[in-house]
Amino acid sequence: MKKCIACGMPMNTPSEFAMGDTSKDYCVHCARQDGSMQSFEEKRLSLIDFIVRTQGFDRTAAQEVAEAMMKKLPAWPDDLG
Repeated sequence: MKKCIACGMPMNTPSEFAMGDTSKDYCVHCARQDGSMQSFEEKRLSLIDFIVRTQGFDRTAAQEVAEAMMKKLPAWPDDLG
């Protein structure tokens, strides 16, 4: 099992990989429509929205949670201090 380098999601089946390509290191949720990986800011905003929608946090709390999570992921070593 691979984990997405941009969000940490486990990727078990081809449909969970960007463009169904199991050689990619990021998931379908972290890919743009052309198959490239979202930028740091695109992923940060998408995670904040996801956390607000699914966890009921306000935007400020969701931003803190998203950034704390992203700090632990290999895709963003230089984007969060």
